[in-house]
Amino acid sequence: MRIIGGELRGRIFNPGKTFKARPTTDIAKEGLFNILHNRINFDETSVLDLFAGTGSISFEFLSRGCKNVTLVEVNFKHVQFIKSVLAKLELKAIVYRTDVFRYLKSEKRKFDLIFADPPYDHPQFNEIPQLILNQNLLSPGGILIVEHPSNYNFKENSGFVETRKYGKVHFSFFGQ
Repeated sequence: MRIIGGELRGRIFNPGKTFKARPTTDIAKEGLFNILHNRINFDETSVLDLFAGTGSISFEFLSRGCKNVTLVEVNFKHVQFIKSVLAKLELKAIVYRTDVFRYLKSEKRKFDLIFADPPYDHPQFNEIPQLILNQNLLSPGGILIVEHPSNYNFKENSGFVETRKYGKVHFSFFGQ
């Protein structure tokens, strides 16, 4: 896993071979952050990373200057890895070890950007964008991004804006 941009660009972290998360590819991350570079001011953006996995996306946001990043991940080993990388990089973020659906029911804060990368085989995958939008966690003008494989199509969902494709990785963008 590599940080591809910002002040920590080039830093490499290895979660190990037994790690069960599927990190976003470097090509997909680069494409995503090129899009975001033209749409948001990282210094002023609050980020919520759901199904955080390795924390790779959050590390990119932190590297680019986001001061308010919250990660939600249920797997204990993944949370420990995320916390160890944050400590090594001397970065501050809020990390919750909990089920995303439980978290969504209780969170009241608003975020400028929500990134969700659920396991591709999650039984509620199709429901995730609407579930997140229904919780009113996006700030006015905020962006929800869901990472997914090609077999998901969210064009009919309310709030859908566009889908971008990077190899096998797709990002669907939503707004309120």
